[in-house]
Amino acid sequence: MYGDEGTVRKILTELGDTWAVVGLSSNRQRPAYRVAQVLQGFGKRVVPVHPQAETVHGEQGYASLADIPFEVDVVDVFVNSELAGAVADEAVAKGAQAVWFQLGVVDEAAYARTRAAGLEMVMDRCPAIEIPLLR
Repeated sequence: MYGDEGTVRKILTELGDTWAVVGLSSNRQRPAYRVAQVLQGFGKRVVPVHPQAETVHGEQGYASLADIPFEVDVVDVFVNSELAGAVADEAVAKGAQAVWFQLGVVDEAAYARTRAAGLEMVMDRCPAIEIPLLR
């Protein structure tokens, strides 16, 4: 398990409410679209990060984490495992407090690097499943 219950709770309740969702587009069929909607329903600001930089759920999108002109608290990663490590490294460079790899996204080396850099991290879990359980 990559991210114990305490880490999950800390990321969801203590580390801030601005979440960059990497892989979020306006495609309603993609899991990122629905997860972002749930996070918004729990008071999170969801910032889309996608090469097309689309506006999604009323928030301006950006092509990369580096393009976001404000601080990001959590980076939620919806890209495949082969690409996720680079996104985790970008999250560290951006100054995020945490990285969250979605269900099925696993990169043990990226997990180790991210934790070594001082960020909280959860892997292979979904915040839209976890956040309702905190009530």
